[in-house]
Amino acid sequence: MRQTALLLAAAAATATAFTVPPQTSRQSTALSGGAQGHATTLDGKKSTVSRVKELLETSEMIFTVPAGSMTVSQTQTLRRSIPETTTMSVVKNKLMARALEGTDYEAATSMLAGPNMWFFVEDDISGTIKAFETFQKEEDKKESHPILGGAMEGIAYDAAGVAAIGKLPSKKELIARIAGGINAVPTKLARVVKAPTEKLARAIKLATEEGDSS
Repeated sequence: MRQTALLLAAAAATATAFTVPPQTSRQSTALSGGAQGHATTLDGKKSTVSRVKELLETSEMIFTVPAGSMTVSQTQTLRRSIPETTTMSVVKNKLMARALEGTDYEAATSMLAGPNMWFFVEDDISGTIKAFETFQKEEDKKESHPILGGAMEGIAYDAAGVAAIGKLPSKKELIARIAGGINAVPTKLARVVKAPTEKLARAIKLATEEGDSS
């Protein structure tokens, strides 16, 4: 467990080295085009902001990549590849800025430039980042769709920081490691107890054999 804690601390320190410095002014670039119908009405925009706020409340981390230049098939492939608890959505910058206000993710306003696709990660951070990196490689999207940055616990991270966070063990991996460590304790204890007993048994047997021979 100490090794797991040290691993997490080291990885977190590495990710912190890639934090994004806060900006004094917000960038708010509205998308050209975008959704039509209800989403463009005042009620539709309020609904979008409310929905995004709900996603932010249940997310452990968010990160963004450039939107657009993906076929329907590629988008569907990406959606299927990420964990079920992660939501990906294209949100206009002005609406995203409103949703971010007053939340732990407000630092992400520095990333609101150009059309963005956002990933709202509820629990499986490393699984989501690894899934997207695999998609980039398989679909040749590393240059056109790089990770632009992300935010977690009130801190903004650049692309390198997000990648470093993606290398942290997931919750499932941590639980498995901790469970493995706990299960190993009785076994190790049994070995410690068993070893002196075996030595004593051998000594008694040897003494008995020497007594018989005399």
